[in-house]
Amino acid sequence: MMGTKIRDFAPLPDISLEDLVPKDNFYRRLDATLDLSFVRDLVSDCYASSGRPSIDPVVFFRLQLVMFFEAIRSERQLMEVAADRLSVRWFLGYDLNEPLPDHSSLTRIRERYGLRTFRRFFERIVELCVEAGLVWGKELYFDATKVEADASLDSMRSRSLMEHGLEEHLASIFPEEAQPIEGADKPEIPAVGPAGLEGQALSEANAKRHRWIEEAGRQQREVVRWGYKRLADLRASATDPDASPMHRKNKGASRLGYLTHYVVDGGKARVILDVLVTPAEVTENLPMLELLFRSRFRWRLRPRSITGDAAYGTVENVAAVEKAGMRAYVVLPKHDERRSGPCSARTSSSTTPKRTSTSAPKARPCAGKGSTIRRDPSGTLPGPPPATRVRSRHAARRARRRDAGSGAASRRSTWKGYAATKTQSPTARR
Repeated sequence: MMGTKIRDFAPLPDISLEDLVPKDNFYRRLDATLDLSFVRDLVSDCYASSGRPSIDPVVFFRLQLVMFFEAIRSERQLMEVAADRLSVRWFLGYDLNEPLPDHSSLTRIRERYGLRTFRRFFERIVELCVEAGLVWGKELYFDATKVEADASLDSMRSRSLMEHGLEEHLASIFPEEAQPIEGADKPEIPAVGPAGLEGQALSEANAKRHRWIEEAGRQQREVVRWGYKRLADLRASATDPDASPMHRKNKGASRLGYLTHYVVDGGKARVILDVLVTPAEVTENLPMLELLFRSRFRWRLRPRSITGDAAYGTVENVAAVEKAGMRAYVVLPKHDERRSGPCSARTSSSTTPKRTSTSAPKARPCAGKGSTIRRDPSGTLPGPPPATRVRSRHAARRARRRDAGSGAASRRSTWKGYAATKTQSPTARR
C-alpha cells in the first residue's frame, strides 16, 4: 500500500540548535577563531545611553560576513538565507523560536555606521591576519573587478541639474541653513613635516594631489584626461549617482557599475590588504600608488616586487615603484605594434641574394606633444633614402615568386614548341 506523508509539526522541547549544527561546520570554526567583540567599541558613538535596545552590533557584522562568504548582494536575500540555514542561525546566536532582524533594519544600521566604520572593521580583520602570521609582505598583487550597479542607463540625467539644481532648491527652502555661520571656530591643523620653503613646496604639492581613499574613490571632475570629456562628467544616474557607465566583455551594451580595486598579499593565504571602490570610469592605474604606499606604511611591509596587468603599466607607476626600491612586474603597452603612434618601433628585415640579415628593432624618435609624423606620397613611413633602402622580407619573397613565375612561363613556351614539332608530319619536319 502506498503511504501518504502527513505534515504535522509538534514542538520539540528536548532538541537544541547546538545539537543540529555539525561539529565540523564552517561557521563553527569561524566562531572559534574570530572574536568580534571589538566592534562594540567601534560603533559606541553611534548609540545613545538610553532608549530601546538595538540589534547587537556583533550580530550585524556577523551578517555582513555571511553575506561575503555566501556571495549575497541583497540584504533581503541575506535574511532569507539566515532563516533557512540552521548553521547561519547558530552563528548569529538566534534560537529556533527567536525572530530574526528585519532586512530594513540592516539598511538603516549600515547608513548610520558609514564608510569610516566599515574601513576600521576591515583594517582590524587584516591586523588579526598579520598577528596570526598569514601576511607575507614580500610580494603584492594589484587587480580590479567590475561590479554592476542596480541601476539602468535610462536613469541618467544631466549632472549639473542634479547637483547644482538640488542645492539651489534646498537653499531657497532653508535659507538660514544655506548661509555660513559667522564666527564659527575652525580647528587649526598643526603643521607636520619640514619647515620653511621646503615645507611650503611639499604642502602645495600634496594639496594638488587627489586623495582617492580620503575622497572614497570619487572622480576628479575638474581634471580632463586624455583630451576628452567623460560621459560621467556630463550625466549621472538619478537612481545611483555614484555609478558610471562601463563596458563588459560578452555583455553587449554598456552598463552602470563600479570598479573594486584590490591589494593582495603574495603569501599562501592571499590576504586582501586594502580595497577601494570607485566609479567604473576610474581606471586601475590612477589609485594604484596611493593603495601601494598606504598598505606598505599601514602594515609595515617591505615588498620586493609589485605585480599587475597592462592597466597598471604606466610610466608614472613604474617609475614610482622602481624609485621606492621595488621591482615592477607589469605588462607594458605594446607601442611597437601601434604603427600609427608617434613612438612606434620598426623592425626592418632585409634579404639579399647572397645573405639574409635581420636588424634589431629601432625605436623611432618620439615626436613632441602636438606634432605628427608625416608620410611620403607612397604611404610609407619615414626611413632611409630610396637609393639606399633595402628590400624587406616580403618584397624579396615577392621578387622570388616573380622570378620563379617567369622561369616557369619560359619553360611552358619551350614545351609547347617541342610538342608542336612532334605533331607535324615527317615531310614538314624535313
